[in-house]
Amino acid sequence: MSENNELAFVDDLVVPVNETVDLQKYPTTYTANQVKKSEAKKALRDNITRLSEAQELLWASAKNGVLLIFQAMDAAGKDGTIKHVMSGVNPQGVEVYSFKAPTLNERMHHFLWRGIQRLPARGRITIFNRSYYEEVLIVRVHPKFLAAQNLPQKKFDDDFWRSRYEDINNFERMITRNGTMVIKFFLHVSHEEQKKRFLKRLEDPHKMWKFSEDDFSERPYWKKYMKAYGQMLAETSTEWAPWYIIPADQKWFMRMAVADIITRRIHALDLAFPKVTKQQQERLTQIRKKLRSE
Repeated sequence: MSENNELAFVDDLVVPVNETVDLQKYPTTYTANQVKKSEAKKALRDNITRLSEAQELLWASAKNGVLLIFQAMDAAGKDGTIKHVMSGVNPQGVEVYSFKAPTLNERMHHFLWRGIQRLPARGRITIFNRSYYEEVLIVRVHPKFLAAQNLPQKKFDDDFWRSRYEDINNFERMITRNGTMVIKFFLHVSHEEQKKRFLKRLEDPHKMWKFSEDDFSERPYWKKYMKAYGQMLAETSTEWAPWYIIPADQKWFMRMAVADIITRRIHALDLAFPKVTKQQQERLTQIRKKLRSE
């Protein structure tokens, strides 16, 4: 693909700011028209190399951190995408956190509290496999979970959810101003494709361990989840932290798209290796001479 085509397909995936999101209008099988599987795999390999270079610059400059957020329905491919896209980076500069059901201690704090503790330091990349966004997704589909949070609110109406969206937007704006780039992906898988992947796990002895009855029990709530996701994407896609809706039925396209976005977003930071002062250069020249004379 040409550079212009790359930019065009990324524009198709970003969620516009202040616009309603109807996920039925976002096809899960989209592959940017002319993109072929072979092209996507090559683009993924190229971007893995470029991402490794970008990470080195990120680490050396130590001015920015990168927070990658992955949200999706079960079996959309979060784990596989993270594994493939991040396969070329230095693991010493990356942390991955999988957000499960909150502990008692976490429930006694603001819902952003556990995410705050895991933000990337300058020069590092942090990946959230699920995140604080669960608090406006699964909790919205199953509001009974709010009872365990001992919240002061008595009504969990539209104003309550708007306040949570507002807290998220303000939080992400704050950390962006502090040098953390926030890149958010919703891996958009279809109801039918999820079924196929569940069956594949159940029919393969080596993949049965991946299947969870909890995943299956959520399928009847699919429409409610799509509504919750649509509202969340519309309310929290901002200029400083936009959402990307990544079609997830074709894994090869999903991985290519995610890698392309991450790589170009980090390179856009215009990072550079630290400059060595004249005094440091002179000292390093002396050390080099001593090493050669040994």
